[in-house]
Amino acid sequence: MLTLMGVTFLLCLAVGVPIAFCLGITAAVSLLSLGLPLQVVAQRIFTGIDSFPLLAVPFFILAGDLMNQGGTTQRLVRFSNVLVGWIRGGLAHTNIVASMFLAGISGSAVADASAIGGILIPGMTKEGYDVEFSAAVTASASTMGPIIPPSIFMVIYGVTTGVSVGGLFAAGFIPGVLMGLSFMTVAYVISRRRNYPRHPIPSGRQIWEALREATFALLAPVIILGGILTGVFTPTEAAAVAVGYAFLVGLWVHRELHIKELPGLLIQSGITTSVLLLVIGTANVLAWVLSAEQVPQKIAQGLLAFTTNPHLIMLLINLFLLVVGMFMEGGAAIIILAPVLSQVATSVGIHPLHFGFVVVLNIVIGLLTPPLGVCLFVVCSLSRISIERLVVAVMPFLLCEIAILFLVSYVPMVALLVPRLLGYVQ
Repeated sequence: MLTLMGVTFLLCLAVGVPIAFCLGITAAVSLLSLGLPLQVVAQRIFTGIDSFPLLAVPFFILAGDLMNQGGTTQRLVRFSNVLVGWIRGGLAHTNIVASMFLAGISGSAVADASAIGGILIPGMTKEGYDVEFSAAVTASASTMGPIIPPSIFMVIYGVTTGVSVGGLFAAGFIPGVLMGLSFMTVAYVISRRRNYPRHPIPSGRQIWEALREATFALLAPVIILGGILTGVFTPTEAAAVAVGYAFLVGLWVHRELHIKELPGLLIQSGITTSVLLLVIGTANVLAWVLSAEQVPQKIAQGLLAFTTNPHLIMLLINLFLLVVGMFMEGGAAIIILAPVLSQVATSVGIHPLHFGFVVVLNIVIGLLTPPLGVCLFVVCSLSRISIERLVVAVMPFLLCEIAILFLVSYVPMVALLVPRLLGYVQ
């Protein structure tokens, strides 16, 4: 059965079938070989997306689109430029810091790459930055989107495994900041070597003006995360609050959002959401087939028969997920693999919240690794360079992410400190 599933999936992937249909076709072939009715496909797709916490996904996507259209992103970029634009390679640092701010709103790497890249890649190349470097900074910085809370991947993981979504959000704070600082360090070293420009040190008046313009943009992550972490509302309710806030600020405060633009934004967000939910639904079908065949139990038994050392188990799982991230969409990978791997991890004493964050971080790294690195393709379309050139340029930033992955894996308190302070970990 596993051989049939593997061959079917890889064959569909090789001929260019979209990942959602790869998963669905593989599940359908498996059901037919088991003599089960194909009605199971429809039933399991519906079951997979019939979840209240998953409502956060379309809301966060819509909130990101509203903020981009309503001027929030542009104000965050200008404020970030005032903060760090005076450092050597100023616009690269602006790119990274703006992505950190935007990560606290959208929860999506693809949305961040599109929003920031559309503004800063042309600006960086105009100021003399190599286009490969500009694209690499944008692609790498965008991966902080699913790490710094809120995060769509964390919502999916929490729904799939029952781990606290709020706890996962809290776990992302310190690693997210570490990612940003490491990216800025790499950007600074490269900028020094290539003598990239920097902007003049801003005056107090310029700092005040930028802060005043960005006040409502900066309040968005405070409201969203503050409400979740203090228990005022759930992650799903927070996503709805983010939509309302983005709409009101864009329409009445920034006045860059117009009622006539809403139908287009709703359609755009609906299309993005439908693609993601179709992947989640078909992945749920495949996960059900694997569960029916007791594949998770067999994998868990195999790993535990090989070793019960938690450090070695973590190493094997990390290496496995890094490879998976190269070939499978993140949401699908979480739904199919997380229940299996979390059982193995908890059986050897790894904290469920710690392990959940490690899985999400692995999946996020997959956004930067070919052949399926989604952020690479988004940025390639914005910068008009080949994927090969971008992969070479992004390598120093990718190595930083992998280093942070292993730091978080073997020093659990890096991820668990904030959840512990907030009461998610006893």
